[in-house]
Amino acid sequence: MRINWIVPVFLIAVAGLAAGVWRYGYGQALDQLARRAESDLALASDRLSTQLRVFQELAVLLVEHPALSGLEEPGRAEAADEMLLGVSDKIGAMGVVFADASGHVQSGPWELLGREIGDMPYFRRAMQGALGSGHGQAGSDQRRAYVYAAPAFGVDGRVRGALVMVADVVQVEQAWRGDNPAVFFTDSDGGVFISNRTDLLGWRRPAGHVGLVPPEGAAPPFAVAQVGPVEIWRLGWGPYLPARALHMAKDLPVIGLTGEVLVDVAPALRLASLQAAAVAAICLAFGAMLFLATVRRRTLAEANAVLEARVAKRTEALLSTNAHLRREVREREEAEEALKRAQAELVQAGKLSALGQMSAGISHELNQPLMAIRSFAENGAAYLQRGQADVAGENLGRISELARRMGRIIQNLRAFARQESEAGVRVDVVSVMESVIEMTEARMRQEEVELRYDSPVSPVWVRAGEVRLGQVFLNLVSNAIDAMQGRENKVLSIEIRGGAAPEVEIRDTGPGIDDPEKVFDPFYTTKKVGAAEGMGLGLSISYGLVQSFGGDIRGRNIEDGTGGALFLVRLERWQEDKAA
Repeated sequence: MRINWIVPVFLIAVAGLAAGVWRYGYGQALDQLARRAESDLALASDRLSTQLRVFQELAVLLVEHPALSGLEEPGRAEAADEMLLGVSDKIGAMGVVFADASGHVQSGPWELLGREIGDMPYFRRAMQGALGSGHGQAGSDQRRAYVYAAPAFGVDGRVRGALVMVADVVQVEQAWRGDNPAVFFTDSDGGVFISNRTDLLGWRRPAGHVGLVPPEGAAPPFAVAQVGPVEIWRLGWGPYLPARALHMAKDLPVIGLTGEVLVDVAPALRLASLQAAAVAAICLAFGAMLFLATVRRRTLAEANAVLEARVAKRTEALLSTNAHLRREVREREEAEEALKRAQAELVQAGKLSALGQMSAGISHELNQPLMAIRSFAENGAAYLQRGQADVAGENLGRISELARRMGRIIQNLRAFARQESEAGVRVDVVSVMESVIEMTEARMRQEEVELRYDSPVSPVWVRAGEVRLGQVFLNLVSNAIDAMQGRENKVLSIEIRGGAAPEVEIRDTGPGIDDPEKVFDPFYTTKKVGAAEGMGLGLSISYGLVQSFGGDIRGRNIEDGTGGALFLVRLERWQEDKAA
């Protein structure tokens, strides 16, 4: 019994909701349609005003033509007639005439407006020194015309006549006839003077009426309704006009007309109907699902009890599995931490190994200045005993320079030996490379390696770690020197390129790489097995360091016939905005 009255009440509520949605949607669609109608009417009005303004400006320019002065002299009128006729043909006007101050047409096709036009409002306006305009019918065939009268001033400043430009309205509206929506322009008497629907030409608006009536025959069906701020016309005016249209009007005082537009409201009705139908369908579907849900509620309750028992059992199994997974995750995290510590120790061991390989050359670099300092000190003391203070000062200056050189070498070694773990910072690639070259300079001299390196004139800033980047370069330079041992031609080429993606290229003239695809794999090495030859971790560590900077490192053989290997390091350019 309860369902018997719930269903009708639900259907009535759905019908009321759909009606409300239809009314709201129709109102919103009419608002959008009104904005579109206003835009279309403004566009049509501007187009008409622009087309007529062309004739207006031509009348103002043409009135000063020299051929229009002294028309009372013999032969001048014929020349003016020929000139005005040529202008009319070129601009597509119905005709151009010139009348004197009394309104008598002196030149041009006088039959368009008559021989005497002194009583015409537009001519009287021109006689007052202003631009006159008007519309009506012209010629023997009574064609619609729009007239502009431009005053012609004499040398004394008085108006000596007027040039009247007669524009053919049919030619003006030819370009936009048949466009949508329907647009028409009425004069002060309510008559349709211009329209893109020829069926409406000649229709008039009687006094006190809203709609239009044809010039002949009975008035067709017409009704007007106000929907909020919008005016809706119901028409029966023919197949080329909508049966129900939104009407909007706009005064155009510049051309003395009123623009009106009729926009079909059928799309708004369809949209509102579709919205109401969609809401009704959704509500009915929701009601049907609610009804089915009520019917199946008891069945679902019984099934729910069975499912709860299964869920409880499954939950117990999942808890056990989850505990096992947490133990595995903890073990993996501990393994990762151990791996990171091992990698850090390998990095430090690699640096210390490289320092060990350079120890002989570094000892020589430090021992040579020490011997020189001792010699300059003994000589300086001897010169002081002799009273030659200036020569002793020179020796002291050389001692100071040698001490600075030793301090710079020791500073590079200390910076390279320390551990670095902070994130990428602003690093000058040129400075790092020059420090590496300075540390390996003694070994290159010992191995008789020719260095080809042109230092850039300005710093190249990248995002990296100074110590870690130095280790990468030191590994690559040391490997290149090792690869060229026993070769006749030993040339090490280093090139630094700036730009959006800075690059560092290191070439050697060694035997090349046996397997370029595996060169960055851990424990891959082409050196002899032994404690002093390394474990094959240098390039693998360098690869990981460059990746941590956001860069890339690649190695390949040189194919230009000279032989050797080439390693290219691409780094990320330092950007202040990204750093912030």
